[in-house]
Amino acid sequence: MKRLTAALLCVLMILAPLTVQAKGGYEEKYGTTEAYLKNCPTPTVGSMGGEWMVIGLARGNGISREMEEGYYQNVLSTVRDNGSEKLHRSKATENARVILALTAIGKDVTDVAGYNLLAPLADFKFVTKQGLNGAVWTLIALDSMLYDIPETDAQDVTTREKLIDCILSRQNESGGWDIKNDYADPDMTGMVLQSLAPYYEHNEAVKTAVDNALRVMSENQLDDGGFLTYGSPTPESCAQMLTALCSLGIDPQKDSRFIKNGRSVLDRMLDFSVENGFEHLQNDGFNQMSTEQAFYAMTALNRLENGKTALYDMSDLLLPYDVNLDGQVNIIDATETQKYIAELRDFNLRQQKAAHADVNGKVNITVVTEIQRFISMQ
Repeated sequence: MKRLTAALLCVLMILAPLTVQAKGGYEEKYGTTEAYLKNCPTPTVGSMGGEWMVIGLARGNGISREMEEGYYQNVLSTVRDNGSEKLHRSKATENARVILALTAIGKDVTDVAGYNLLAPLADFKFVTKQGLNGAVWTLIALDSMLYDIPETDAQDVTTREKLIDCILSRQNESGGWDIKNDYADPDMTGMVLQSLAPYYEHNEAVKTAVDNALRVMSENQLDDGGFLTYGSPTPESCAQMLTALCSLGIDPQKDSRFIKNGRSVLDRMLDFSVENGFEHLQNDGFNQMSTEQAFYAMTALNRLENGKTALYDMSDLLLPYDVNLDGQVNIIDATETQKYIAELRDFNLRQQKAAHADVNGKVNITVVTEIQRFISMQ
């Protein structure tokens, strides 16, 4: 009997890791989808076969040098042909999407063929001309690398506070967000939550709105773990909510609020798996856009599981202690940090991040010693 018990224990110990692996259940799909996307044609400037693919790959296991450079050359050509820093006359999301992709591959968004792609986002009237979408993606783009809002001649100048207030004002009676109706659309609500995530811990109005939306989305989650978008289940709605939860540091596979009948939103998204990627509607066949959204959602989850910054928090690409943002760390950075601590100079948000400032912008004097130690070890 003891031998049988021991044998059973051994079997259970062997199977235990497999059970954990199966609960995640996305690793193999993540790998095969990544392999497919890496073999796609060079990304163009566009919402399909373009920026979302670049972002998913670059923020995941990496994008090939060839694909990265090919995409950048396509951006340069598009901007030159456009002849303007404004990529669309009424859609701020066009600029925001390209900014996110360029940031993900380490390119300077303030000088793209001589144009500053951030500049149009400084005009609040232009940003909100597109409605909620414009405000949401402008905020995500600006916060992706803690960008300064450029100076502008616009009468109504964009600020982060205005963007947040605009977004919060559009929360409808259902507790969620939608472009037109009083409906908690999982796609739009998920995108909004992604934009508000960086402010959740230190903005009470944001925290209240987000908590309310999370409650509503938990209530609206179906028994199969998914959501309905205007009456239809899609992997995109799963992808947006999955990315939103990960942006907020919520593990979608463990948080009981988002587990229904043992199924998570990830489980439901994986139901749409087909060869090389995902389909938009079940039994509808492969869909490129669905595949790209599902892939970057899996990238968001992978980053959460590995303790990395959120999908759109690209501040991890900053060089630590490089407070003057010149690409190197030396005694100048230590001196500049001392001046900042003594309130003899200002740091922008990126400089504060590089100096390891807290949420209030305060830098501990010990950081100067850390910088000096860092310099001595180079």
